[in-house]
Amino acid sequence: MSPLTAFFALPAPGPFVGRQRLLAALGAELARPSALVLLSGEAGVGKSRLVAESLPDSGLPVVVAHCDDLREPQPLGPLLDGLHVAHATGTLPPLRPPDLVAGALARLLPFLADRLPPPPAALPDLDAERARLLRAAGALLAALAPVVLAVEDLQMADPATLQLLDHLGANPVPGLTVLITVREHELPAGWQPGPAVRRLRVPPLTRAEVGRLASALLAGSSFGTHLYERTAGIPFLVEEVVRSVLTDGDVDAIRRNPDTLGDLAVPALLRDVLVARLDHLGEATREVLGAAAVLGQAADPRPLAAIVQTDEGTVGAALQQARTAGLLHQRDGRLWFRHTLARQVVHELLPPVTRRLLHLRTARLLEEQQPRPYARLAHHYREADSPADHVRNAEAAAELATARGDDATAARFLLGAVEYTGLPRPVRVRLAGKLGRSAIESVAQTSAIPVLRELVADRRLPPGARGELGLALGRMLRQQGEARAGYEEIERAVPYLRHHGRRARALAVLSAPDTVVDRHLTEHQARCAEAALAADRSGEPSAVLAVEIARLSLLLESGDPDAGRAVTAAAAGLAGHPRERARACLNWAQGALHVGDTALAATMLATGRQLVDEADYERLRPLVELTTFGLDLADDRRAGLEGRLRQFLTRPDRLPLAMADARLYLARLRHRQGDLDVAEQGLREVIAEADRVGAAWPLIPARTALAELLLARGAEAEGRAEATAALALVTGKGLPAWGRTAARLTSR
Repeated sequence: MSPLTAFFALPAPGPFVGRQRLLAALGAELARPSALVLLSGEAGVGKSRLVAESLPDSGLPVVVAHCDDLREPQPLGPLLDGLHVAHATGTLPPLRPPDLVAGALARLLPFLADRLPPPPAALPDLDAERARLLRAAGALLAALAPVVLAVEDLQMADPATLQLLDHLGANPVPGLTVLITVREHELPAGWQPGPAVRRLRVPPLTRAEVGRLASALLAGSSFGTHLYERTAGIPFLVEEVVRSVLTDGDVDAIRRNPDTLGDLAVPALLRDVLVARLDHLGEATREVLGAAAVLGQAADPRPLAAIVQTDEGTVGAALQQARTAGLLHQRDGRLWFRHTLARQVVHELLPPVTRRLLHLRTARLLEEQQPRPYARLAHHYREADSPADHVRNAEAAAELATARGDDATAARFLLGAVEYTGLPRPVRVRLAGKLGRSAIESVAQTSAIPVLRELVADRRLPPGARGELGLALGRMLRQQGEARAGYEEIERAVPYLRHHGRRARALAVLSAPDTVVDRHLTEHQARCAEAALAADRSGEPSAVLAVEIARLSLLLESGDPDAGRAVTAAAAGLAGHPRERARACLNWAQGALHVGDTALAATMLATGRQLVDEADYERLRPLVELTTFGLDLADDRRAGLEGRLRQFLTRPDRLPLAMADARLYLARLRHRQGDLDVAEQGLREVIAEADRVGAAWPLIPARTALAELLLARGAEAEGRAEATAALALVTGKGLPAWGRTAARLTSR
């Protein structure tokens, strides 16, 4: 039996019924080189059983990365834990000499440190550090291949694990097979499988299959109709109901007359099954089992004895009684609940007062551990209804996540903490400030925005906090594609920003002319001048640099004839600031595209791309891709462009702000390919959305492109109307360089 089969196997599992076609499909997928397969289905439907059945004949070693939302913040924690377990159980395959980048894992995998390259020096940029860690994980798995990586319960995955799956999809590792299980409709927020991931759904059993399973379990009886209606075809529930019948029912009577099952008190839900089974246990055993459900891990006697305040012998006897009753099973020498569903139900069956008390005792026990398990402490204190303790530990867990470069996990903890309406205002403001900083670049934005909006609307908010939170809210709204709302939020925040450097950066954002339709160039220029004054007062070189980059961007967008030479010289002068230089060059490349200077755009893009590749500035990579699409379209390089655009639009880590341009480019490309109906529909959708959010770009080029398409189709009046509308927007912005094509179309 393979390690994965042992990990997933149920005690005396029922026959494998109704899955042969699905098993064959999974086998075919696993036969592909560097296969990545995602199995989805309801809890208890048999995803793990299907995985276990698919692997015994492969002979491949298996590393199980079990996701857990109570795990302490640690990048790639599930993978690291899986490697540790494989090493401890002797199932880790031999490690060939890995690529040098694998040394980045040496400090995180001390048991492999002597076989890994020396740890490299830390990188100053957390983005680059995260990217290197992903490459290191891929290099280590390549050195262990052939191997299976089983990622279990993806719905609880940390952001780094999701990034690892994206990385493995984009950079296949020869000899690595990745199997993923996830509960149906519970993909992590903001994440979608990449194009390399094959998806298979594990459906419930049919009525006939439930009948065959029950018949096999009861040696020939057939009562599938009644059982199907009671279990909805979920195999785990079928097995539990049959187990209940075998324990408490008249099996001989059922065998003689299967229809009599309908007259028996056969539970329809797992809750009813477990209630009946728990009724046969003594009070002490039920208390221990409840504590085990609260603890949420293996049912280990020592911590359970401390939680229920009894001796280990009593706990051990209770656990064995629960095992005999079929509530627990043994795995790796420890007792576990047979299924997560069973543990959840036992937890829910606890009286509320008892449940809170057990969580409080568990938290007090965990307080003694070093290092402190902040994530688990936050969970148990929340369940114990102890807000102050929950907030204290959630904030500590968030700080730990931030220190390790995991902003999304930090935001998750902070969101849970800030939701208490009874928090003292200073505490809530402090938490919200941290939430604003951690959520600004993560998928937590959509959850953080309502929290920040509520706080900013509070008239009692201190002025300094109003400025900081308003700025964070405005930036998030802009990244979510809400151009006007974000711009106006930042405008309102500026007067309250006491820190000159922060004020300078906020004003620099407001100086960008491509953000909103109803601000003239002169307003953006005034904002830029204010930003320069604030930067000078701050004395911060980084603020001065940010404002200078914004000034040159504004010069370029306005069509100034000297802008090209100025940004070229500035790009060379930024050699000592690689991250700022990369971001500036990419912004200038986009600005050059806006005014039709493709030569300058190509030069700036080449420099920006090189810097991003060299330093792994992953957060800037979407901007590289987007600018490349625009330049390819401008130079009419169509080969493969549609596929790359479509793939970009399916990526879960692309913020809505970037998606609008990509949809514009795709619609324009389809126009050139002759697919006029689809192109027109795409352009109208871009226009409608850009008009709704008040985004000058891509509203102006989308209207211009639609005018071109309509005129090409012979719709002269409508085409000129669109061109006129685009030109009116250009005039309102005071940016004639944006309107050359629209002006030409109106004069036809």
